[in-house]
Amino acid sequence: MVDDQARALAFYTEVLGFVKKADIPAGEFRWLTVVSPDAPEGIELTLEPNVFPPARTFQQGLFAAGIPYTEFAVDDLRAEYERLSALGVRFTLPPTQADGQHIAILDDTCGNLIQIAERRV
Repeated sequence: MVDDQARALAFYTEVLGFVKKADIPAGEFRWLTVVSPDAPEGIELTLEPNVFPPARTFQQGLFAAGIPYTEFAVDDLRAEYERLSALGVRFTLPPTQADGQHIAILDDTCGNLIQIAERRV
C-alpha cells in the first residue's frame, strides 16, 4: 500500500532499483507493479493506492510502531545502506545485528517502513 503511486514508482525504481512492469489505468488510480531487474518474470510488487480506510489505519499503525511492512533481501547490507544513504534515504534503523542476521529499516516515503536484510550464503 502506498499513499502516492507516482512518488512510490519514482522511489521504487529510481532509488531502490526495481523496474516498472505493469502500468494499467484503473479509474482514478493505476494497476502498477514493479519487479527486480534480475527476475523480470518473477514476483511483482504491487504499488497499491491506500484508499481503503481500514487498510490505511493498519499501514499507519505499523509505521507509528516502527514495524516494517515488508522485507527485501540484499547481498551486501553495508553497501546498500551506504548507497541509499547517499541518495537521501532516511533510515529508522541503521545496519544492526538482529536474530542472527544483519538488517536495516528505511522509510519508503509512501507510508511504509521497509526492512532490508543481508542474504545468508
